[in-house]
Order: sequence, then structure tokens, then C-alpha cells
Amino acid sequence: MRLAVFLLTTVALAQPPKPLPPSVPDGVALEFDVEYSRVGERMAMDIFRPKGEGPYPAVVAIHGGGFRAGSRAGYHRLCIELAQKGFVAATVSYRLAPRHQFPAAVEDVKAAVRFLRANAQKYRLDPDHIGATGGSAGGHLALMLGLTGHSTAFDGTGPHREQSSQVQAVVNFYGPTDFTKSYDASVDAKDVLPQWIGNDLAHNRRQHLVASPLYYVSPLAAPILTVHGTKDNYVAYEQGRWLDERMKAAGAVHELETIEGAGHGFKGPDLARAEARLLAWFNRYLRPAAERRILISDHGPRGEVVLMDWPSGREHRRIPNGRGHDVQPLPGGNILYTVAPEKKVYEVDASGKRVWECCDGLEHPLAAQRLANGNTLIGDARAGRVLEVDKAGKTVWTYASEDLANMRMRNTRRTPAGTTLICVEAVAKVIEVNQEGQTIWQWQAPEKEKRKLYQAWRLPDGNTLLSLSDPGEVLIVNPQGGVVRSIGGARSDIKMGWASGMARFANGNLLISDYTGRRLIEVDPAGAMVNELRMGPRTVASLAVIE
Repeated sequence: MRLAVFLLTTVALAQPPKPLPPSVPDGVALEFDVEYSRVGERMAMDIFRPKGEGPYPAVVAIHGGGFRAGSRAGYHRLCIELAQKGFVAATVSYRLAPRHQFPAAVEDVKAAVRFLRANAQKYRLDPDHIGATGGSAGGHLALMLGLTGHSTAFDGTGPHREQSSQVQAVVNFYGPTDFTKSYDASVDAKDVLPQWIGNDLAHNRRQHLVASPLYYVSPLAAPILTVHGTKDNYVAYEQGRWLDERMKAAGAVHELETIEGAGHGFKGPDLARAEARLLAWFNRYLRPAAERRILISDHGPRGEVVLMDWPSGREHRRIPNGRGHDVQPLPGGNILYTVAPEKKVYEVDASGKRVWECCDGLEHPLAAQRLANGNTLIGDARAGRVLEVDKAGKTVWTYASEDLANMRMRNTRRTPAGTTLICVEAVAKVIEVNQEGQTIWQWQAPEKEKRKLYQAWRLPDGNTLLSLSDPGEVLIVNPQGGVVRSIGGARSDIKMGWASGMARFANGNLLISDYTGRRLIEVDPAGAMVNELRMGPRTVASLAVIE
């Protein structure tokens, strides 16, 4: 018995002491030793976050140590500072060589990102704005997160695989990027890499390439900042320069911060400079810009009205519209939209409940506009008529013409002066009619047999905003018909196939749907594109900004 007690005591004394949580300042909450995976062995992270409701952008910090050593505790100080500056910061452990070889560590840090995204509400973080940082081996792993986020090749078998492991920004401190060039330029590569990769370069060059971040650079890469010293004898400075060249050649965002004379592992002023750049980088790419709400009418195969954020594209509501064309936000969160297959115009409230519909006798309602007097203007493209109906659905005004029938017309809008603009798509012409049905103004696009005119709006200054196809172009024309401004078209740097829906932001920027290009673009008053969102399968006929 005494021997057994002695042996048990000896084994207990041989175990490393369980790490203790660090002390944190007021305003910072700590979730210590949070398990995120049990693949291979138990993996954990320490999460530091501001004491507030959030959601806050998040940063995953990955320690170095030659893939064989190191501790997540090494990033406690930085994580506390990040939490004090409004980030959720998690420092993570990962499986180490030689017991666990590549790609185990990559799979672990991806599982860590997925864990945070799956538990975003619990830890009050923003799942759409997660960054990664690390030094040396940790820098390499952060790079792999930033460069392979659109691939599942290194997802492994860890939990939360329904979540994305993609990160939105990376700060890499002197991480290796090309292992095939490490052996002759590093004091310890010949000892480190065979243990982690499984062979030296002579016996497995292919696996060295597979493990090298440089070969995953693409236009889809996250924005990356690399900070590297010119006197680094563990990871040569050229490794950072090669990444810089490859990223820029691919059209990806990368900056190389060179610290002259610095070695491997920054100290003093070099460390302060590096961390200042880190904070600025994450503030730039992880702090979401002020989002604005927009509505789109998807005329594509999904056939939906979508409430979304701009420019992120985050969707909040989807309402089936049968591949309808038009949409308008109304006070209180209500939405007015057309459903051509059902020959109806519907209004739903903020909960999605239908509160109004119109009208029997419509053939193909393509446009709808709720007017200031509470009535609704409807463009029936099949019948070739525009009608104004009251709340009871009674027609109080009509304009009809054979020139508009059989789908020759598109959108129609009432002007502030009480006249009505009607787009005659078939001949690329817009007409303005008064309450008596008289045409008081018109504008004819050149090449009328080729071009299609989709939408027209009267601006507060009296000019008219128009959208055209072939090529896609948005025009502002004055009352005399002269072109005041052109966006897109044949002579512009912005190329569109078919400009359909348009809307104006409060700052004067224009939001335009490039219908056949399946994208939305925001253009400033100077004509420069400031935001773009590729819409995948969606083809947006109309859109609106929610003020």
C-alpha cells in the first residue's frame, strides 16, 4: 500500500501544474480554458471580451513555437489589450509536433474559428468579422486561415463543420510562407520541418508545397498585413516579401511592414510598432462600416423580395414574389411589391402578414408605387395601362395606350409635380403624362431599336434619372433632354450589361442594379464605384433604400 501511494504521488507530482487564469482588468470578462475540440486530444482557448452587449469583432491569436512548443498563455497580454479596445480575443492551443503532424494544427485553428462562429451569441461576437493573428508558426497558421477560407480541404473532423472557418483579416508576424526555401535560410528549419511535415525536403517536396501558404494565394484571400524584420534568421525576411509580391499579383489586399534590423520575435519599440499596426489593421477590416438597409426584388429563379444590409449583403427577410419586378419600403416596416404570376400587388407588414392587396382585373402588374395621398400607382405591362387606385382598390385615374401593351412598357413612377413617368422599354423612350393624359415631355434614347429603358425617376432638381441596357447605363438628363451625367455606358470604366433598378442614398451616392451582371454597385457623385456586391444567382430588377 505504501508503495502504491508513493507511486501515485510520484505520478501526480510529475504532471504539469494546471494553468491558472490570468487576472483581468475591470471592463474585461474572461472565459478560461474553453474546450473547442477533442480531435486527437483536448484543445482549448481562453476568451477575453469586453463587458458589454456587443456584438464585437473577434480576433483569434495563435502562438508560435516551431509547431512543437509554445503556449496560448503567451498571448494573454495582447488579448487583454484587444478586449479593452473593443474586440473579443481568443488565444488558442493546437496539436503539436512530432506527435501530431501537418495538417493537424491547421485543422485545429479552423475548428477554433468555427467554434467561435457557432457560439457568437454566447460570447457576444460578430460572426461576420473575425480576424486571426500569430507569430512565427502562429503566423503561418493565421495565414492558412486567411488564404484557405473558401476551401474545406483542411477542415478536418472537428466540430461545427456547418460553420465557415473563413476569417476576414489576418495580421502575420514573421510567419513562413514557402517551406521549400526554408532549409538554407533558417537556423532551425532542418530540425523543425521534418518533425512537423514528416520528412525533409529531399524526401517529400510535395508535402512541403502543400503546407506552404504562398501556394494558396488567390483573389479570394482575406486582407493580410505582414510584419517582418530584415535580420530574422529563423524565418527569412524574403518569406514576407514573396507573399507581398504574390498577393499583389493576385489582386488581393496585402501590406508588408518592414522593420529594419529586427530579428525573430519583436521587443521594445519594434513590438510596440508591430502591435500598433495590428490594431490599425483590425480596426480597418473588422470594424463594420455603418450598414444601410435596402430592399431588392429578385426577378431570378429564387423569386424573392429580400431585406438586406448594404454593402455586406447580410439578409434579414425573404418574401416570395413569384419573380416579380418591383418593391417599395413603406412606413413601419411594411413592404409593397408586385407578384406578376398571381396578377397582384401586395403589402405586408413587418411580421410578413399580408395587410393589403390589389386588384382583380390586372394582367401583369410590373410596377407599384405607394403615393403620398395613400393611393397606389400600378403599371400593368400586359394590358398597357397605368392606374391609380385608392385603399379600397377603386380606380381613380388611368392612362392606357396600345403603345404600352403586350409588355412594351416597364416601370412607371409618379413625380412630385403629380405627373407620371412611363418607361416604354420596347423603343427606349420615357414619356411624362399629366392628369389629363397628355404627353408633356419625353426623352428618346439613341439606338432605340437596340437599347432598353427600364426605370425613370424625377429628381428634386427637375432632372430625370434613367436606366438603360446594351450597354448598361444610368443617365441624368435635363428638361431639354441633354445628358447631364452618365454612369456606365460605352465610354465609362464601369461596365454594365443592363442597368435596371436604381436608388439614391442620403449622401448623394447612387445604388444601381446591373441586372445581367448579377451585381449591385454603389457609385459616388464623382462617378467612382465605392462598393460592389456580387449577387450569385439573383437578378435584381428593382431596389430601394430604406431611410
